[in-house]
Amino acid sequence: MTVMAYQPIGVFDSGIGGLSVLQALMAELPHERFVYVADSGHAPYGERGDAFVAERTHAIADYLVAHHHIKALVVACNTATAAAIHEARMRYPQMPLIGVEPALKPAVAQSQTGRIGVIGTRGTLASAKFAKLLDSLQGQAEFVVQACKGLAQAIELSTGQPHAQGLQDSEVHRLCQTYTQAMGPFGKGVGQIDSLVLGCTHYVFAIDELRAILGPEIAFLSTGEPVARQARRLLETQGLLATDQPNAVRLTQLLTTGALTDLQTAALRWLHLPAQQCSLAEDLH
Repeated sequence: MTVMAYQPIGVFDSGIGGLSVLQALMAELPHERFVYVADSGHAPYGERGDAFVAERTHAIADYLVAHHHIKALVVACNTATAAAIHEARMRYPQMPLIGVEPALKPAVAQSQTGRIGVIGTRGTLASAKFAKLLDSLQGQAEFVVQACKGLAQAIELSTGQPHAQGLQDSEVHRLCQTYTQAMGPFGKGVGQIDSLVLGCTHYVFAIDELRAILGPEIAFLSTGEPVARQARRLLETQGLLATDQPNAVRLTQLLTTGALTDLQTAALRWLHLPAQQCSLAEDLH
């Protein structure tokens, strides 16, 4: 293994949603250590303009390179990927850089009714990148696309609340119900939506609410596992894969530009990482 293979992988999102991608990365790459940035102080990206999102993406990438000497970067945010991934690749042409996109292709492959729902932020669903992806699959399935204003932020704000309690009364549940009802009938019958693509990494943490509303028959597709597999392929290709770093999990760092307690709560709940591995990103502005 080269010396560079011991360097961490940077991962970032507008908030805690990207922890769903980090979860998949840690499972696929158990010997890698990660530095995760939750840019919660500037969230939500999905309601911002492309210029703002691109500015934050470059600031975080520059910070991770300069302060943490990352060997690869995972943009664990659909909105940031759509707005800034091409520019980021030009800024760091030698570094493996992995973005995320809504899992439309896997949904087409497994849908039985041929009618697929897609939920995401306005920024993601209005992007040229998403339009190109959707256009490439024309004729292969029918897509019902729904922008979910406020859902990512509601999930972010619910981080400190007891999970799986009072789901019927939660703002997350209410928004999930409102937006899925607007999409039309879900089910396995003719003309019904049998698959729901989660086009925002935050939405993985609303699976319980979505399943309670839509039922156990509906398939939910997210991006974490495909992104983790792609990260492994790129690292192997460039000889950067860590294979013998037994303390990788304990060396992983989680940083936030927002409230530290929110990140600590989310890290413990979803990644089982202790509060000591979370800190404020004080040098990131």
